[in-house]
Amino acid sequence: MLKKVLVHTRKSIKLMILLAIATFLVIGIVSYFFKPTYRVILAGEQVGYTSNKAELQTKISEYMENGDGKNIAFVQVDELPEYQLCLLKRGIVTNDEEIFEKVKTSGTAYYRYYAISQNQEEKAYVSNFSEAESVVNTLKEKNSANIETLAISEKYETENKEFVTVEAAVSALYQEPVKAVVTSTQKSSSSGTVNTASTISRTKVDIGISLIRPVSGIITSRFSESSRIRSSRHTGLDIATSAGTPIKAAAGGTVTFAGKKGSYGNMVVITHGNGVQTYYCHCKSLYVKVGQTVAQGATIAAVGSTGNSTGPHLHLEVRVNGVAYNPQNYVY
Repeated sequence: MLKKVLVHTRKSIKLMILLAIATFLVIGIVSYFFKPTYRVILAGEQVGYTSNKAELQTKISEYMENGDGKNIAFVQVDELPEYQLCLLKRGIVTNDEEIFEKVKTSGTAYYRYYAISQNQEEKAYVSNFSEAESVVNTLKEKNSANIETLAISEKYETENKEFVTVEAAVSALYQEPVKAVVTSTQKSSSSGTVNTASTISRTKVDIGISLIRPVSGIITSRFSESSRIRSSRHTGLDIATSAGTPIKAAAGGTVTFAGKKGSYGNMVVITHGNGVQTYYCHCKSLYVKVGQTVAQGATIAAVGSTGNSTGPHLHLEVRVNGVAYNPQNYVY
């Protein structure tokens, strides 16, 4: 019995050895004539072969993230390749570069640039944020009259813009500051007429025009508030900001008062029609005169602390037929 077992075992071992040798020979023959590779499918169509799909896919991913040109932010590729493992005859070569070029042709490049806008209208384009910031800072140093209306925005588009140098952008955007007509240190008589009665209304009426913010700042005293420094209710809105900040016309109209007016200090009144007026008070400097027509957003004065004031701020009033209404119903 033992003899039969040994004979059977010996035959099994021989068979296993033969199978191993056969397997090795088959693998050797296949390896000689074929090599494992990946078939690449793009948009349902076979476009070639790659022996290293990880390397090819990494190259495609880097291209999508960074592009291959100046100012490209990223590339949107609608169709990414699929990979299928297969055996390729050794005489057939892979074509990774050709596959990569096909992927590139299906992509849409998005360019990053920075727009410098004035009153929300794009005026100049630069390639990076540091250049845009340099333009705005230079205009601030030059005290350009339009500095409060400038803004920087990051843009992404499929077409690149024509960029300008920092110097060219500054030259194109710079606006000469308007010289003051009246300042807090000048002696001059008031010009025009103004109604400073303390009549107020807490209701809201339709004034028929849209107002913009004359300055940006912090509201320190609201409409109708009482205070130890006033003898009556507050007829306007106080917006604190640094002295010298340009004050913009909240709407277009005609200047009907420009000068000193008691506790209001240096003051400008713009009449907009239909009994609507806006008052700008405690100014350091006035840049307009009575009878002058101003456009919405035009610089009319500079923030100061003249008259009955505890610090630099703009006292803004909105009046209709002499009655003061809450400015926050229309702006801020």
